[in-house]
Amino acid sequence: MSPTHRPDTPPVALSIAGSDSGGGAGAQADLKTFAAHRVHGTTALTAITAQSTAAVRGVVVLEPDFVRLQIETVLDDLSVRSVKTGMLATRAIVDLVADLAAAGRLPQLVVDPVLVSSSGHPLMDPDGIEAYLTRLIPHAVVVTPNLREAAALTRTPVEDLLSVPAMGAAAEQIRSHGATYVVVKGGHLSDMAHDVVAGPEGTTVLEATRIDTRNDHGTGCSLSAAIAANLALGADGPTAISRAKAFVARGLAGGASWTLGAGHGPIDHFGWSASP
Repeated sequence: MSPTHRPDTPPVALSIAGSDSGGGAGAQADLKTFAAHRVHGTTALTAITAQSTAAVRGVVVLEPDFVRLQIETVLDDLSVRSVKTGMLATRAIVDLVADLAAAGRLPQLVVDPVLVSSSGHPLMDPDGIEAYLTRLIPHAVVVTPNLREAAALTRTPVEDLLSVPAMGAAAEQIRSHGATYVVVKGGHLSDMAHDVVAGPEGTTVLEATRIDTRNDHGTGCSLSAAIAANLALGADGPTAISRAKAFVARGLAGGASWTLGAGHGPIDHFGWSASP
């Protein structure tokens, strides 16, 4: 048996995302999440940001050809079992990722559609959003929009999505474009953190007690990366989603009292707060 097929060799996941210099979100959060699941993480960066817990000071988007080169270099060498996308930045990058997905090169694809900033600022033009719907989402096993992103994908005012039934309807509408599962993340609807999952089995609601903390930077990245990690480990879609939600809940609870930076800090990916 060759070394690459030893039973104790970890599975491989690929993150196609932007870089967060503050280490809380983006590819950095993805790599930490993969490592926490004992999955070997690889990356293809789409953009480089100058950011901290408090602010984003600059963004440099990489050329699509170089993004493609990163992806293909990883795929040509490593047996990638799952792929997640984060910030894709431009329509051209969405298109190239969609081309690779259509060619069957991005197994068990998880799409985190980073379309709107936490402050409501658009991160993708309307043409790029259309490319998500018509070209990329049809190849996704799981899509994980938050409320603002679900509003953008369904062309619905976010105020009209502030209930569990409305979230379910949005999840089904997004799923109609071809994804197997869609998770619309409710986040702050109440004292419970509701996520609504639409899939072949119907619509279900996942609940967890909402953690009162400012350290919630990168939760969306970590959730989608945890789903990809669990898929790489052999879990089915519903199991991967529920395990990922539990992972993020533990991370939020573990890092709730941390004082890293002046703004929104990261979650506890490795269970450090629970360690003796």
